[in-house]
Amino acid sequence: MNPLKRWLSDAKTPPSLKYVDTCDGLRAMAVLLVAWFHIWQQSWLFPGLTLFGREISLDPLVRSGYIWVDMMILISGFCLYLPWARMRYEGGERPSPVDFYVKRLARIHPSYLLTIAVMFAVALATDAYWSREHMLRDVLSHLTYTHMFFYDAYYASNLGGALWTLALEMQLYLLFPLIARAFYKLPATTFAAMVGIALAFRGWVGVHIPDVSLWFNQLPAYLDTFALGMMAAAVHAWIAQRRSNALTRILCSLLCFVIAALFWQVVRRQAGNPGVEAIRLGQMNNRLSMGLLGAALLLCSANAGLILRRLLSNRLTKFLAAVSLQFYIWHQTIAVWILEYRLIPSPFENPNWEGDHAWQVKYTIACFAVSLIVAAVLTYGFEHPVAKRLLKAWNAKRKKG
Repeated sequence: MNPLKRWLSDAKTPPSLKYVDTCDGLRAMAVLLVAWFHIWQQSWLFPGLTLFGREISLDPLVRSGYIWVDMMILISGFCLYLPWARMRYEGGERPSPVDFYVKRLARIHPSYLLTIAVMFAVALATDAYWSREHMLRDVLSHLTYTHMFFYDAYYASNLGGALWTLALEMQLYLLFPLIARAFYKLPATTFAAMVGIALAFRGWVGVHIPDVSLWFNQLPAYLDTFALGMMAAAVHAWIAQRRSNALTRILCSLLCFVIAALFWQVVRRQAGNPGVEAIRLGQMNNRLSMGLLGAALLLCSANAGLILRRLLSNRLTKFLAAVSLQFYIWHQTIAVWILEYRLIPSPFENPNWEGDHAWQVKYTIACFAVSLIVAAVLTYGFEHPVAKRLLKAWNAKRKKG
């Protein structure tokens, strides 16, 4: 079979219950948008494009790029619950909680520790800590995935600004076997409880906490996003085992464009918030909208037609999804280092503030390129081999009883 026929054949194949390939593209999109925001914070390159002679500003998309962390959490809930959703129709044993914890730790913890070690060495070399207490709290809280609970370890950390998301994920992983079991037995009740807790928590924070900086990204504030990902997995399993037809694919494709337009409205609304506190409150207020639209996009893209599915599932998106963990961990720090050490030359002292457009473009491209190279090296040279060895050792130990 020639490549074109194989491509067409693969695109017509109904989505699998074991692996939803369009998640690759959505995960890559979410991570790249978050990265674009962090790089934009250093470059101040205001993006836009010309379409049919009309200037279109993409500033709202970049300015509010941080809200796509919600999509990453949603995809995590979707992928983690998919084996449970599949079990409802295919049978089999429940996933082992111990195996689940080992797999999660094997994939994330070594890379997490490597990041902390490198960042800590740099911090010591540059005398970045203002006190011994700050250093100890920063290191110990990161090692225990609790740095989100301390202001200076969260906002003034020298160990990488992106690691708070991994702390949130680890906290969700700790609870996931219990949540998954409850969701499997009582899906509607568990879903309602998780959404209710998240809405009540965010509502209470918004009314009673003057400064929400340490509250708006805590685990209870994300429970509805995670629950929507799990519910999307359950609905996808129900759809997939019924086999979609041409009408379903056309409808899902059209809905993807509607969802994209609604996402744009959320993005514009969030980008229009004035001031840091309003941005954080807006992020909490828009979280349910992001979750609902993200869940709908997951379902519709997975069951869409040929063109959309191939846009989200191809060699490029699979590569980006594969290196997304390392890219996400390192991109912000790399962007800061490239700026701080003036690796992109400019005649201006502060080229980002003074609007050196040529520098801004070169800097933005360099940040993405270097981050992707570092991510690929760490993914295939460290993350995958170490995880493979750890899981191999675990499986051997388990066989011995």
